[in-house]
Amino acid sequence: MTSSTVDIQHVRVTTLTVSDDLLTAELSDGRTISAPLSWYPRLCHGTAEEREDWRLIGGGRGIHWQQLDEDVSVENLVFGRPSTESQTSLKRWLETRNKGQNQSLDRSGRSGRIRTEG
Repeated sequence: MTSSTVDIQHVRVTTLTVSDDLLTAELSDGRTISAPLSWYPRLCHGTAEEREDWRLIGGGRGIHWQQLDEDVSVENLVFGRPSTESQTSLKRWLETRNKGQNQSLDRSGRSGRIRTEG
């Protein structure tokens, strides 16, 4: 019996596109791989600007989003592995993120809330 293996040792990301619901990577071996953005909760919670602020790491073997503290490897994309971040970790990150956004609003003197009289 023979088995097929995927050699990804030399595969790199060449182009990346992130939409509201899909992460699409063009790879150096000619493949295009897409994964649902829902596999990466930090990307889902990020703004379009934050999702576009990425850089290749490991010589193109991974993608890093500094503002979202998220990394996705080519290996995980190729093998269809979603994020393994625990719900506890994600919740902690969201709380820290929301706290930071609220402090930024407080310092600017502006608020995202609409205030009504009454």
